[in-house]
This record gives sequence, C-alpha cells and structure tokens, in this order.
Amino acid sequence: GWLSAYRPPISPERLFVWQVAVDASARGEGLALRMLDELLARPAAAGASMLTTTITEDNDASWALFRAFARRHGATLTRVPRFEREAHFAGAHDTEWEARIAPLPSASK
Repeated sequence: GWLSAYRPPISPERLFVWQVAVDASARGEGLALRMLDELLARPAAAGASMLTTTITEDNDASWALFRAFARRHGATLTRVPRFEREAHFAGAHDTEWEARIAPLPSASK
C-alpha cells in the first residue's frame, strides 16, 4: 500500500490526503484504514484538527474508507463540491467532492 498526504501551508489545521493506493492482492484486509491511522499518529500530523480529501461520487471504495475512518475516530464526515465537472474540468471529469473529517482525535486531546 501507499499513501500521500500533506499539511497545506495556508491551512495547517488540515491534513490533506492526496492519494491512497492498495495493491489488488491486499485489498479487503483493512490496510488503507491502518495506513490512515498511522498517518494520523505521525509527529507531522500533530495539531491537525481536520482530515480532507477529494473523491468522485462514484468511488464507492474511497467513500467507504473515509466513512470508516471517521467512525473509528468518532468524527463527522461532511462533503461539499470542490472541483465541479463543468466549472473546473470543462465536462471532461466528474465533480470531485471534498470530504472533511473532524475533529481528529489529536485535536481533542
């Protein structure tokens, strides 16, 4: 598995997850959720109060992952359109929804 994320300099309270990838041979074993947990436990994530990512409407696996992550940490997942099909992609790509998960456990400690 592989995960990339960063803290946007203009929004250091956010931990933005760019990509999560799990090889087909390891899917269904909870690896992606464990990688997100490990990310949250890293010193670089200290002080972040919200995890964000973007997901297309039809990406059921990603929605399930981030809903499970929110439940696991007692947080709320909300979503808003971030990059809209017509306005940002000239109709060539589905709308990307921004999923916001907050509060993160480190923010409440």
